Amino acid sequence: MLHIVHHPDYAVETARSGTFPHDKYALVMRALGESGAAMTVHEPEVMPPEWLEAVHDPAYVDEVLACRVPPAKQRRIGFAIDARISRRSQLSPGGTWLAARLALAHGYAANSAGGSHHALADTGAGYCVFNDLALAANRLIEEGDVARILILDLDVHQGDGTAALTAGRGDIFTLSLHAEKNFPSRKARSSLDIGLADGLGDADYLEALAGALPQVLDYFAPDLILLQAGVDAHADDKLGRLALSDEGLEARDRMVAGEARARGIAVASTLGGGYGADRMAIAQRHARTILTLGHALG
Repeated sequence: MLHIVHHPDYAVETARSGTFPHDKYALVMRALGESGAAMTVHEPEVMPPEWLEAVHDPAYVDEVLACRVPPAKQRRIGFAIDARISRRSQLSPGGTWLAARLALAHGYAANSAGGSHHALADTGAGYCVFNDLALAANRLIEEGDVARILILDLDVHQGDGTAALTAGRGDIFTLSLHAEKNFPSRKARSSLDIGLADGLGDADYLEALAGALPQVLDYFAPDLILLQAGVDAHADDKLGRLALSDEGLEARDRMVAGEARARGIAVASTLGGGYGADRMAIAQRHARTILTLGHALG
């Protein structure tokens, strides 16, 4: 049984201009439904302001909640912050926190949004408003649900915001596997960064992941993996610079699940990046990741 966290307000209707697919969250749920997989859908609540302010600058939190984000910050984010986007930005971290709680109970759960790994303390960036990964990790540890969390970032872009927001913490380990020459141009320092060359394909990517993940899990011994399961490492992705196939992404997800299951570690996944004109193809890639992880960890 899959446990999926989703809210109808994740999807926001917009004029289809720009690169960010605001409707992909609904399309992912459609793809999951069409798969025939048995699943339970859980609705998140907005993350309380005090939880947001534990990681983000309170002044920035107020800007987002009041829909008064300055134009320069909105340009850095990549879209305007209106009431609908503000609500989604509060729901999404609540969804990642809930998915993590469900994963601890069931072994695996997925948030059908999230993965906003570029958001920094006082601003969003790169289509990210609030950093749900850092927020969920901080709250889970604060409440005593877990003692140690690995944030495993497999988006094609480095998780710079997550690295910056969790820097110096001994209870959160950040591992980012990304295209070295891709956004952001100025990288932060994760606990471990693995920068990959442009055009890297399945075999070399899987070798790089296999060379890092087991050692990190054995060294750090996390109680939970928060997985940023972006699919923009795919060869057809508009903003990616790697060359993974559908089979390569599936092998990536099986590897993560296998290493976690061998050690009895729960996994909660978020969507992360995926860009291109064919929105349904992207949604299906996200859905396959959730299905692969669910099958391996269920």
